Amino acid sequence: MNESPNMIGFLLFPEVEELDFVGPYEVLGNASDEEGKPYCQVTTVGTDREITCRRCLRVISDHLLENAPDMDLLIVPGGPGARKNYDDEEIVTFLRQQHKQTPVIASVCTGAFYLAYSGFLDGGRATTHPSQFDSFRKLFPKIELMEQKIVDEGAVVTAGGVSSGIDLGLYFIEQWFGSEARAREIKRLDGPWK
Repeated sequence: MNESPNMIGFLLFPEVEELDFVGPYEVLGNASDEEGKPYCQVTTVGTDREITCRRCLRVISDHLLENAPDMDLLIVPGGPGARKNYDDEEIVTFLRQQHKQTPVIASVCTGAFYLAYSGFLDGGRATTHPSQFDSFRKLFPKIELMEQKIVDEGAVVTAGGVSSGIDLGLYFIEQWFGSEARAREIKRLDGPWK
């Protein structure tokens, strides 16, 4: 186990899918060791101070893109905003900078469109929401699309649709802190995960 909690950032932008970031935020923000010490610190990094999500939930970002903290992992959620604006220059510039300094960048659902457009996935494998497979293949033919919940390419990890963000959070808990840590978090979540 790491001596200090890992810093996990979540990218927020207009029309982000709520569960794409709230799911892994819940998992990574609540996971703790046997004594209740948190494994991770979680924070949000937004394109604006106040973000209006897909279903009109309004969220206040902890940081703006230009003052993002150092992170061990950056999670990029999806939603209509990602599908429609995957080439947003402000976000793409931010992601390319983060790719140089953040050990791992991950996506949930159509957040993979941002990673693909940024060039991180060329020649590699990825996944996204199954309903967007055809669109993804047409836009990004250099990427091998996998019908899997999680595709780990080392410095870049992609997860499937919406609730796959919870699977992604559990995946990182197990990778970093072991199977017992994952089992404790699954018990707390009281859901269908194994």
